[in-house]
Amino acid sequence: MLWVNVKRIIRSGFLNFGRNAFVSLSSVLVMVITLCTIGALIFVSAILNASLQEIRDKVDINVYFITTAPEADVITLQKTLESMPEVALVTYTSREQALEDFKKRHENDETTLQALEELGENPLGASLNVKAKNPAEYQGIADYLSNESTLSTDGTSIVDKVNYYQNKVAIDRLTSIIDSAERLGSVLTVVLIVISVLITFNTIRLAIFISREEISIMRLVGANSFYVRGPFVVVGTIYGVVAAIFTLLLFYPITFWLGGATENFFIGLNIFEYYTTNFGQIFIIILLSGMAIGALSSYLAVRKYLKV
Repeated sequence: MLWVNVKRIIRSGFLNFGRNAFVSLSSVLVMVITLCTIGALIFVSAILNASLQEIRDKVDINVYFITTAPEADVITLQKTLESMPEVALVTYTSREQALEDFKKRHENDETTLQALEELGENPLGASLNVKAKNPAEYQGIADYLSNESTLSTDGTSIVDKVNYYQNKVAIDRLTSIIDSAERLGSVLTVVLIVISVLITFNTIRLAIFISREEISIMRLVGANSFYVRGPFVVVGTIYGVVAAIFTLLLFYPITFWLGGATENFFIGLNIFEYYTTNFGQIFIIILLSGMAIGALSSYLAVRKYLKV
């Protein structure tokens, strides 16, 4: 009996969707705008994350060693740093590589190269470039490098300089920017989604208002709340599915058109490639969002006309 009622409700929902074509079209268009807002938030979030990751990648600290530091001690320190949970990557540059890099940077500076040649020896020490998983962790890493952990086997310090302290202001500022951007993005996402859902709810409520007399008659003849509300929930779900399909189709030309611009202006992130690569995930988010918003809005909107 229950399954028979469910089939009747679904059939009635599809009939109502087709019968009220203008109302259905209006509701679908409003939901398309809502889902486009949700989709836009997905793309903006991707751009923001790519930009923030680029900023994170630019934040690092360099550990410069004295020229007499034994290579074995430097390698040991590198392995120790790599084992720390807060460290993402440690890159070792030998004295020879440092000298080669220096010559390349000054290949057009004859005076500097000549002075280096007259010196007769390599004045540069080895170095380690350290990248943390979180910019807030650099203070702890720098403190670790400043204690006895950087002593060589003979008890002398092998570290010449840690540039964190020279760059501390810039690192702290970038960390603050990253945290503020993430918080702002979260707040804007919630606000825009709430506004979009409210607009959709009011549109569907207006569509149900047109059927208020039909609801009253159904209640008078003894129809229960489930049977009265069911077709409208089905219609709302259909609104969401149709709107999701239109939204996903609309995203294709829009992201294709904006792809080149986003790649040039936002750290190489091509929004069209992001859309096609993550289409499955975006499809599920948009479809489920549309169905949930449509069904929930219909469920809440029809309550006003149920004398329960």
